[in-house]
Amino acid sequence: SCKNLKKNVLNKNLFNNKKNKISYYNYDERKKILESCRYVDLVIEENSWEQKIRDVQELKIDIFVMGDDWNGKFDFLKEYCDVIYLPRTKGVSSTMTRTHLDNIKNK
Repeated sequence: SCKNLKKNVLNKNLFNNKKNKISYYNYDERKKILESCRYVDLVIEENSWEQKIRDVQELKIDIFVMGDDWNGKFDFLKEYCDVIYLPRTKGVSSTMTRTHLDNIKNK
């Protein structure tokens, strides 16, 4: 069972540069959304990919979970914690979600 859930959130510049796209919500909005989830205990601002190891060590993270479209990309963390890649939810995509939100926004 999960006793404590911590969630990294990329800041705007890192998100835009690494993912080569612009996030629909800004960092503060994404942080607020995650903080409103009763299962999230802490939201961590991620300013660089390199901070992952430090965050895992300092925050005593036991399990690092990522979607399977990133399979293998975070295996370097296995030295510090378990790394699990979960399958994506079928029929749900970030492109579909952004399109839906844009349609609502433009009404």
